[in-house]
Amino acid sequence: MKAIVYEKYGSPDVMRLAEIEKPTPKDNEVLVKIRAASVNAADWHLLTADIFLVRLMMGFVKPKVSILGADVAGQVEAVGRNVTQFQPGDEVFGDLAASGWGSFAEYVAVPESALALKPANLSFEEAAAAPLAGVTALQGLRKGQIRPGQKVLINGASGGMGTFAVQIAKALGAEVTAVCSTRNVDQARALEADHVIDYTQEDFTQKGQQYDLIFAANGYHPLSAYKRALTPTGSYIMAGGAAKQIFEATLLGPLMSLGGGKKLGNVSASPNRQDLLTLKKMLETGQVRPVIDKRYSLEDTPEALRYLGAGHARGKVVIAL
Repeated sequence: MKAIVYEKYGSPDVMRLAEIEKPTPKDNEVLVKIRAASVNAADWHLLTADIFLVRLMMGFVKPKVSILGADVAGQVEAVGRNVTQFQPGDEVFGDLAASGWGSFAEYVAVPESALALKPANLSFEEAAAAPLAGVTALQGLRKGQIRPGQKVLINGASGGMGTFAVQIAKALGAEVTAVCSTRNVDQARALEADHVIDYTQEDFTQKGQQYDLIFAANGYHPLSAYKRALTPTGSYIMAGGAAKQIFEATLLGPLMSLGGGKKLGNVSASPNRQDLLTLKKMLETGQVRPVIDKRYSLEDTPEALRYLGAGHARGKVVIAL
């Protein structure tokens, strides 16, 4: 089968198309013929090792995995003898981040616990756009203790995770403010954000408005600025951004949360089948819809990651097989 492999950390230039052996599913695994995948910031971090912790977790000198790709959508081709939830022909989607990665390929063998039946109203490409970004947005908003009627701000509302966060926050009953650039204002309004702030024209941390929850999918402000924009019992949750943002939220956030009602922290992608099923229901009912910016072929996966790494994607970037 064809796959995009990499054997050392670096830019997308280190990735190459290769012919490798088609996997055989183990007893608890499902063999999926991949119809679509999508790229995420996590793939970029694992490729470039721009965050030092990547080397500690994934291999100090060279990566432990050779095929990236967490999001997957496709058809079940075979199942292991202990698999009970799926059968050949089923259309499925899921997140492989906790299952060895590997969706930048024609096939993948994955534990059945990482998958769910694909929403029937979505194409394979739309389904592949949803799992990692959608579930992480859901988990982050929950960690921020989102409740109906709260004022929630999404910083970086136009990217892959941000577009999901806006819609999920609305579905959970929040009054949502989306922060994005001028070219993405109309997109944010189309996602039914209650308010839209163009960050090229104004700085929300300087307006005096306070929010019950700030979810940062991208866009940088110092933690002190985010804290100033929170209500006395508000929460700031960092879910994506540059290495500096991740470092600050992970290490300094807990310290800045001491001695007060305001909480600052982060959320990391944590694949969870129950949360995937919750997201699936939102997708099936139309409360949430994937926003796809660009589509690439498997052979052009390095270019897809290069585009994502530039930081200006408007929604998700999809690999169509």
